[in-house]
Amino acid sequence: MTDTTKARPVYRNIHVTQILSYRLPPAGVVSILHRISGMLLFVLLPFVVWMFDASLSSEISYDGFTNIFVAGVAGTPAWFVKLVVLGLTWGYLHHFCAGVRHLWMDATHSVSKQQGHSSAVVTLAISLALTALLGAKLFGLY
Repeated sequence: MTDTTKARPVYRNIHVTQILSYRLPPAGVVSILHRISGMLLFVLLPFVVWMFDASLSSEISYDGFTNIFVAGVAGTPAWFVKLVVLGLTWGYLHHFCAGVRHLWMDATHSVSKQQGHSSAVVTLAISLALTALLGAKLFGLY
């Protein structure tokens, strides 16, 4: 009698030195970026609250707020402020799109591998396209 059973593959945890060569599926990338964007939004929350307050307090504070994007603030160049705001924009848009993806998957019970892959690719595409669009406006391209 011959043994025709196929040897099952062995899956092991990856080591820290293998992180750069390990290829995550799109759903894994979206999951990790969702956590990173949430952390970014949490850490920069005081900056967001300050921007909101400065833009709504008065006409004078709004002029000072918009001047930061032209001249910078406290030795920080304007391009760096715009880059931080672009990072916040990406963080919000990605976190929002990934959150909608998770809600959609929960509501429709979409748990197949193909649906997870396609929804992750759509989530990445939408969040990056919206970030590029708003970033072009932020940097004055239109």
